[in-house]
Amino acid sequence: MTTPDLGVWAKPTLTGDRVTLRPYASRGAQAERDVDAVWEMAHDAEGNDLTATTATFERAQIDAWVRSRAVAPERLDLVVVDNATGEVAGEVVLNEPVTDDAGVAVAANYRIALRGPAWYGRGLGTEAGQLVVDHAFATMGLQRLTLEVLARNPRARRSYERLGFVETSQYSEDGEDWIVMAARRPATRA
Repeated sequence: MTTPDLGVWAKPTLTGDRVTLRPYASRGAQAERDVDAVWEMAHDAEGNDLTATTATFERAQIDAWVRSRAVAPERLDLVVVDNATGEVAGEVVLNEPVTDDAGVAVAANYRIALRGPAWYGRGLGTEAGQLVVDHAFATMGLQRLTLEVLARNPRARRSYERLGFVETSQYSEDGEDWIVMAARRPATRA
């Protein structure tokens, strides 16, 4: 099987002190463990509440989705692994690219999900976010990242602020108040 050239959307492994970000496995025992972790995330009541997720998924959908991430074009889906235990703690994603007139990606949406309450409040998500934000700006050459967060999710908002995201606007939808945040690539010094 030939892996397509994903260019700027190549799937790296990024290593920090507490977490490692790696591509989703597409086959074998590791793929099964990745599917199990995403299945658990998709059924975490608190996580679904804090992201206003109402969709339900069949196991076969999760399996197909996980196995397709390694070659998904124009998006970066990485597994967050807790270095202390080797367990999957969640995922971090860059998607929905915005391109300039030449077709070059200049911005993307940022998203993170942790596996459940046992993984919240430990700083793993913030470190994972810092790794992928740094990668987006320094390696991928993106100029801006955006995200949307529920106004009633202060823990996530604090984490995003530590990553350099600032509030740019607010809106309401389906009875929920949302905050739109953005981070810009730091200016380089000459």
